[in-house]
Amino acid sequence: MADDREPLEHVHRNRARWDVEATNYVTGGERSWAREEPAWGVWRVAESQLHVLPENLAGKSAIELGCGTAYVSSWLARRGARVVGIDVSMAQLATARRLQRRHGFEFPLIHGDAEAVPCRDGGFDLAISEYGACLWANPDRWLPEAARLLRRGGELIFLVNSSLHTLCVPAEDEVPATDRLLRPAFGMFRVEWPNDPGVEFHLSHGDWIRRLRASGFEIEDLIEVRPPETATTSYAYVSLEWSRQWPAEEIWRARRR
Repeated sequence: MADDREPLEHVHRNRARWDVEATNYVTGGERSWAREEPAWGVWRVAESQLHVLPENLAGKSAIELGCGTAYVSSWLARRGARVVGIDVSMAQLATARRLQRRHGFEFPLIHGDAEAVPCRDGGFDLAISEYGACLWANPDRWLPEAARLLRRGGELIFLVNSSLHTLCVPAEDEVPATDRLLRPAFGMFRVEWPNDPGVEFHLSHGDWIRRLRASGFEIEDLIEVRPPETATTSYAYVSLEWSRQWPAEEIWRARRR
């Protein structure tokens, strides 16, 4: 089990942010729970195109780090995995529990911090995050924690904004990424947007690679997501034209040594 560490300042800020924002994600959570086939990221690209999930999840133990409404956890449970979800926001977990009852799935949901998870060492075959801990938690803390939670040979999968998108998106709300670099790549780490009370973490590819390897992972794949021509999104920070030319999202796959 992780050390009894007090959550850091960014954890408190993100908890407060998501307790307020949770109501805006109820409809999306309901829609994602109801999907027969998973659809990933802001463009909802089909699992049949991206092949994110391991082929055989029956009987496997999995944890979703920063689960929000836990729709990813529901996809894993439908495929026979024994799932645990953890999230900092009690309001998000309240939606997740309601959707569990609606769809007839029961799996543990922990109100806690993905940087210090109250689960035993080596208890999971898979750790997964879609815009959860991989965006809102400090990678110097959540990556070693993910490694601790996984058995030897266990898999880590996470989907996050691409490094290139982070360099090209304006700081103003509702303004899509441009074809210009707007901030330096060197030193990219903690990001605080002007009108957002939360704290995000964005890394260059080199920094992701170094941190993953230092935490005990071997990198197996980096999927740069290209949405289909018919894709739509409700998020204003990126356009389809941009995402068809450059990756706005990326999926990392790594395995614990």
